[in-house]
Amino acid sequence: MEIEKQTVAVGLSGGVDSSLAAWTLKQQGYNVVGITMSTWDNSIPGMPKIEGRSGCFGPNEDESIAEAQEIAKRMGIPHYTVPVSDEYKRQVLDYFRSEYRAGRTPNPCVRCNQTIKFGALLHTARKMGIAFDRFATGHYARLEFTTPDRPFLYRAADNSKDQSYFLSRLSMDQLSTVIFPLGGMHKEDVKNLARDLGWNDYADKKESQDFLECGDYSVLFDESDNVPGDFVDINGKVLGKHKGIVHYTIGQRKGLNIGGQPEPLFVVSIDAKNNRVVLGPRSTLQCHQVHAVNLNLMVDRDSSLLTGKLSAQIRLGHKGAPAHITQLENDSISVEFEEPQFASTPGQILVLYDGDGVVASAVIDK
Repeated sequence: MEIEKQTVAVGLSGGVDSSLAAWTLKQQGYNVVGITMSTWDNSIPGMPKIEGRSGCFGPNEDESIAEAQEIAKRMGIPHYTVPVSDEYKRQVLDYFRSEYRAGRTPNPCVRCNQTIKFGALLHTARKMGIAFDRFATGHYARLEFTTPDRPFLYRAADNSKDQSYFLSRLSMDQLSTVIFPLGGMHKEDVKNLARDLGWNDYADKKESQDFLECGDYSVLFDESDNVPGDFVDINGKVLGKHKGIVHYTIGQRKGLNIGGQPEPLFVVSIDAKNNRVVLGPRSTLQCHQVHAVNLNLMVDRDSSLLTGKLSAQIRLGHKGAPAHITQLENDSISVEFEEPQFASTPGQILVLYDGDGVVASAVIDK
């Protein structure tokens, strides 16, 4: 299909990245349509409206939608607001709560990409009668479809802005019609291009850094989640009281309010069944192996990459470390690190890279 005959729906958030993604595609000859998902439904009455702050979920959503509409008007492209609040509540918010209540630490942005931005958003848009051949976003990542034994999702050219970790749960089917126009660009070049176009209000706009607009996860939980319990050491000795397991994550040091200890203590594990938070010294958080479930394999199972050395990333801020696969089942995977790593956390995402290519991802189990 020729470019000028293809219609690309671009997920417009009201930010500079998605705006420049749409502009780039239009310059390339695509027929571009802007779509913006609406997730806010006033179902969290305790969430404050903070002026000038944006996020994926919050009461300032109408301002983000207005900004997306404005940029679409500047480019002369149609724009549609797509309601996905029911799906967002079920797939992201309920998931987030259930994971914390089970003593795990989820990544809501990864979940949102998998189920909403590249799922419910597109499905609902088509149900609304919006016709398009491909979908594009302002994510910094690259796609290369070559052979089944090679990765097809790659890190962005701008490593400091790379978002392949957030996209690692997407399937080949989901990504098969996706375009990432900014994958080969650097963020500063994108901002400069926006300024050249006279879009300084978008180029200099403060970026959203959280899935919750207010940045306070506690508004998603009620009083039944704030049940105090025991802080215990790794031998079961009671050290004090916690304010509810949903307030803690493995590796956490701040906010424990446990004094009189011979060395700093960290959250080592969370015992949801007995409402206990286990604390220990940093050395107890070093791990050599990680087991993960809900495997998303991005290469053929016969790929030689699965038997060699890979880089394993166990959370967003982790730089990745050399590791190899020790077990590969239909829906789970185990890896062993060459050197012990700090605070592997159940609920977080394990992503395996071969160079810049994503080989697999899974949800850390233990």
